[in-house]
Amino acid sequence: MVDENLLMEMKEKFEGGPEAADIDDTLKAFELYSQLAEKSEYLKEEIEDMNIAVQMIISDKDKKFWVKVNEGDMEYGEGELEDPSFTFTANFETGAGLLFGEIDATSAYMAGDITVEGNLQDAMAFQEIIELALEAFEEEIESI
Repeated sequence: MVDENLLMEMKEKFEGGPEAADIDDTLKAFELYSQLAEKSEYLKEEIEDMNIAVQMIISDKDKKFWVKVNEGDMEYGEGELEDPSFTFTANFETGAGLLFGEIDATSAYMAGDITVEGNLQDAMAFQEIIELALEAFEEEIESI
């Protein structure tokens, strides 16, 4: 079940775009995606065989977040992972744009707006998870 209060709060943030978000919305977005992963069949299917650990560094806010996707479960938090599959670094505006679906990760990578260290295949798979979570988010909003 997706928390309706969280859903509506994030709807307002998404409508305002990345510039309406603040750094604390990062964890809220991950919580929303985690809840959507439990409800959405196609998102659940996508992550059930994955084992990815993502380290995110928001360079201009001196913040680090992590996301683990392991056999259908999605965990997240603030801080540092010991052995991530990949690490991506971006400023807050770019990172929020990626999470909100307003910036394409491949284009941002090619433009030098994000750096990725580690397994690029896992980075692409993680981007697919974000895209599917955004689709599930839209469907959830439409169903209200």
